[in-house]
Amino acid sequence: MKELPIHFIGQGEVRGYEFTQISKTDQAFIYEVNSCSSKYYEVFKKRLNKRFGTVSYPTSRGFGIWAWTYMSLERAERKFNELNS
Repeated sequence: MKELPIHFIGQGEVRGYEFTQISKTDQAFIYEVNSCSSKYYEVFKKRLNKRFGTVSYPTSRGFGIWAWTYMSLERAERKFNELNS
């Protein structure tokens, strides 16, 4: 299974944004997102794409369902810990 990269530059609707993995477990991830004008955190459940043999990063449709955005690392870590318990 191909894992998500630790650091990458976004494409499409998040073109140019910098994504950096902060934490990961078998259940969830936290990424710091730098959009040049602001910094925020995305927390999401680990989802496997069996068709392509990869772990999936959420698209905009996944937010609020299996992915969440937080402006502070503290709140992101709270959600991350909730997903792991």
